[in-house]
Amino acid sequence: MTRGLFITGTDTGVGKTVVACALLRNWAAQGRRAVGMKPVAAGIAAGAACNEDVAALAAAGNVEAPLRFRNPFAFAPAIAPHLAAAEAGVPIDLARIRTAYEVLAGRADRVAVEGAGGVFVPLDARRDMLDIALALSLPVVLVIALRLGCLNHALLSAHAIRCRGAVFGGWVANFVEPMLTRPEANVAALEERLPAPRIATIAWAKSDAPQWGPGAGALGLG
Repeated sequence: MTRGLFITGTDTGVGKTVVACALLRNWAAQGRRAVGMKPVAAGIAAGAACNEDVAALAAAGNVEAPLRFRNPFAFAPAIAPHLAAAEAGVPIDLARIRTAYEVLAGRADRVAVEGAGGVFVPLDARRDMLDIALALSLPVVLVIALRLGCLNHALLSAHAIRCRGAVFGGWVANFVEPMLTRPEANVAALEERLPAPRIATIAWAKSDAPQWGPGAGALGLG
């Protein structure tokens, strides 16, 4: 099995950090050394030592590592990474990200790598978030926020993952809206059309207790 997974989503705020933390806790419960990584983070609260997602990943894992490896590129403004990098005059370097990942992979059995936003969030004028998954040769887990419009968002994201040559490892159904109409039908449509297994379901207001599905076994989960 791969030593790591790249967690992306259909949008920002869809539950990527929740899923990444759940992965880390699951691995730790299995007795594995688990560490989280967010290669690029934009948005650091005044007085905070790091981005809140980075802090959450650190709390969920059981391996200590310097912040420079867990979050190689950190920007204070909560804006798109390519804008934050340009404003700071700090190009986002994939080689530096790869080196940081290799350090973490050397200290842990499993690494959960969380992207920012969705697969096509720009890193610079040429590259996007999916390039990080490709640079690290990691299977991609897609977190889908189940709400109106999710089918289009999910299918477009899955198409992008496959067209770029990344491995689509699985997806997570995250029920973010309690009043979603026909929730089961939406999940069924995704299961019919997505070329990867559903590895977990997160019920409304149950983000701390994902239900691992049949597809989780291939990723060493459940």
